[in-house]
Amino acid sequence: MASVTSRINQIVQPEGGYLKPSAFETIYLVSEQQLFDFHLENVHSSLVGLAVDYLTRFMMNKSENKAFIASAFGARIIGAEDTYDRLMSQVKGLDDDSIISALKLVGFDVCYRSGPAGYKPIEDINPNGETIQNVRIMVQRSIEFFKKYGPIVLDGFTFRGGYSSVVDSGDGDFTTKDTLWDFKVSVSKPTNKHTLQLLMYYIMGKHSVHKEFDAITKIGIFNPRLNAVYIYDMDKYPEH
Repeated sequence: MASVTSRINQIVQPEGGYLKPSAFETIYLVSEQQLFDFHLENVHSSLVGLAVDYLTRFMMNKSENKAFIASAFGARIIGAEDTYDRLMSQVKGLDDDSIISALKLVGFDVCYRSGPAGYKPIEDINPNGETIQNVRIMVQRSIEFFKKYGPIVLDGFTFRGGYSSVVDSGDGDFTTKDTLWDFKVSVSKPTNKHTLQLLMYYIMGKHSVHKEFDAITKIGIFNPRLNAVYIYDMDKYPEH
């Protein structure tokens, strides 16, 4: 069996994809703050993406926060709970220390998601000013996005009841009242792999235990690096 992403990598899609990215409506949001060129960032893009995702969750729900739960699981696997606790205690907002701590914390995720063999010492994660500022701006953009398109209904959920004999793992980012959202912190526009991922999430969600999916009629991607929203009405899908 496979995860959603690994299964997608095994699939040869028809030309353009099962759901063409060009079919999505594109909306660019307005931001007064401009990012530094991503080439100036000195932390791997995957860690930057996770930090933006988790810090957004943290900022929007500080009262009962589980934003860095995958990082906690990863730290536990390698016996680094004390380091996790110390760093987590320093995450309080969008100040420099909070962002630096968040970028280090997400370095534990690989232990949980792929195993400890891929772990690299988080002591080597030392973000420069450009990286810190870019993370801050992207989190702020994400918060503004949810003010416009929210509120959040489901956050960091699995598809229990919707998996199959082929795909047995995969988790979603967010849903709002009528839309399933995926976050992509990328310098590029969505690809047909991204749209197929959302399509699979939509199908699994409809078969899952989450009754909230009964109201889902759209799928979308938000990219805070491009400050762009990509949205598609599933009623338009040919096989719907």
